[in-house]
Amino acid sequence: MATTRDRVVEAAVAMTTESGWSGVTMAALAERVGVSRQTVYNEVGSKEGLAEAVILRELARFLAVVSEAFDTHPDDLVDAIRAATYGVLELAQDNKLLHAVVSATHGADTELLPLLTTHSHSLLAVAKDVVTERVSPYDVGLDGAHLDVAIDVVVRVVLSHVMQPTGRPAETADGIAWLAGRALRSPSP
Repeated sequence: MATTRDRVVEAAVAMTTESGWSGVTMAALAERVGVSRQTVYNEVGSKEGLAEAVILRELARFLAVVSEAFDTHPDDLVDAIRAATYGVLELAQDNKLLHAVVSATHGADTELLPLLTTHSHSLLAVAKDVVTERVSPYDVGLDGAHLDVAIDVVVRVVLSHVMQPTGRPAETADGIAWLAGRALRSPSP
């Protein structure tokens, strides 16, 4: 059963995809969820807290795709990376919330876009933590520092393609997997 916080965040996502982030007010959100405005504030804090909750909810959906890909390819790290990248890019391609956040007509000037770009430290940290955890069972032959660099680069490149796709998901996933395979199978300098 969804908590009040879950319902508030889900309603904020729906409102953002329908009319843009600027149309999301605490009062309108409270009315849509059927709670008081104070309850909305109690659940998410400020509108900035709501924005972060919305982004983290969406990040969880993307990271579930990553985890599923690694579960599907427990013996081949490059195939896991390819599948994870492909799954993330496929999800991004049809993601109404992501399109609402990055499009000029749906609130690109709001606090949601900076959470994905310039203020993305927590987003990157969470994504890198999940990927690091999922990569740890594989024997990659890299020391911790070099593995951290490889994971950082792969996560940043995938996120870059999420924000600004340059090709079909399958082609991009193949390219990123090739690059990751080269980095992860090369001896450390």
